[in-house]
Amino acid sequence: MKSMDRLFYALSDENRQEILKQLLQGKNCPCMLLRDLPITQPTLSYHLKTLTDCGITTSKRHKNWKRHYVDLQKIDEMIAFLQSLKEIHEVACDC
Repeated sequence: MKSMDRLFYALSDENRQEILKQLLQGKNCPCMLLRDLPITQPTLSYHLKTLTDCGITTSKRHKNWKRHYVDLQKIDEMIAFLQSLKEIHEVACDC
């Protein structure tokens, strides 16, 4: 359950949501992300670290650059968690 807390916390910020969307679109280099976000490079680094620390993204070195990728399995885990909450409600309630 603790890992779910970290995942949902990471997605509670609009900038991190936008970063995640852009990563899913294939913009995996920080320089590409900065072009479309109204944030500075240090702020982007902070948000990428938050996303990586919770496990929803990973990063790999490519020459002098660091590339960031979304772990789709983590998104599937979040969806499964939310689905299980919905099912608890449906079983417990006749509404």
